[in-house]
Amino acid sequence: MGGLRAPAHALLSSPEAVSLQITFLGTSSGVPTRARNVSSVALRLPQRAEVWLFDCGEGTQHQFLRSEFKSSQIRRIFITHMHGDHIFGLMGLLASCGLAGNRQQRIDIYGPKPLNDYLQASRRYSQTHFSLPIKIHAVEPGLVFEDDEFRVFCDLLEHRVPAYGYRIEERDRPGHFDVKRAQALGIPSGPIYGQLKQGQRVTLDDGRTINGADLCGPDLVGRKLVYCTDTIYCDRAVALASQADVLIHEATFSHRDADLAYQRLHSTSTMAAQVALSAQAKQLIMTHFSPRYAPGNDIQLPDLLAEARAIFPNTAMAHDFMIYDIPRHDEKVLAASSV
Repeated sequence: MGGLRAPAHALLSSPEAVSLQITFLGTSSGVPTRARNVSSVALRLPQRAEVWLFDCGEGTQHQFLRSEFKSSQIRRIFITHMHGDHIFGLMGLLASCGLAGNRQQRIDIYGPKPLNDYLQASRRYSQTHFSLPIKIHAVEPGLVFEDDEFRVFCDLLEHRVPAYGYRIEERDRPGHFDVKRAQALGIPSGPIYGQLKQGQRVTLDDGRTINGADLCGPDLVGRKLVYCTDTIYCDRAVALASQADVLIHEATFSHRDADLAYQRLHSTSTMAAQVALSAQAKQLIMTHFSPRYAPGNDIQLPDLLAEARAIFPNTAMAHDFMIYDIPRHDEKVLAASSV
């Protein structure tokens, strides 16, 4: 990027409050560069001591060694498509996880149908034995995973091979429980408070019936993170990214190289911005940049950032090891930039 670097925008909150944290482990397209590895994004869930990985390009486990993550924390890996710069790091990482992690902790891997054949063939020809359980899920558009806290959806994007975008939704939570009001009403503390916090109706020993919903604020809307790569601009990406708190979208090419984007079914910076604008996303973070925009060339990465911000001002440009915290909607946070 020459003397200019895209700002590493981050939302800062107390360590206790952070529960969705994005770390970019690779932000180059096709091949690694001296400054950027190929595609991989880690989603850290500190309260669950889990890491979810999105794509796993060659060298991802080396990026782990340079980060604060432990490979033993990986619980889920989501693969967008079968191009090498998104999957060539998977076998090495899985082999290392088996040596470092708890053998009882399963890793669930989600991706296109050929992913299972690829991994089984790689294991067979390399005679690799995974010492931890691994389950591979062939995805189809729709719901991919859900538990009490999160749901993950996917949809087909538009690329040269079948490629999926992923949408991670945090479930809504009950609003804040008004303890002082409960105490003023003479409600004894204890398990009853837990029931009331869930909005349940509780009958007290004195015969009064208390509706927990009356003591709770509005539901706290869950956060939404969307990951779209590789793809050219398409309506399904817009739908997947609707109202996202953070949209991570590929921006392989400059707007001035739009002809290459159409030939190779990749996005330009302006296409990524148009997706964010149409989806009414709150924050766009661009990634997956062509190595052609190296310092000294006619077009450089700050030019791509300027192109995108002309359409969607709340755009940031990812770089390797950039961290972005997604605060809860009810938290007071400080927006800051660093270089």
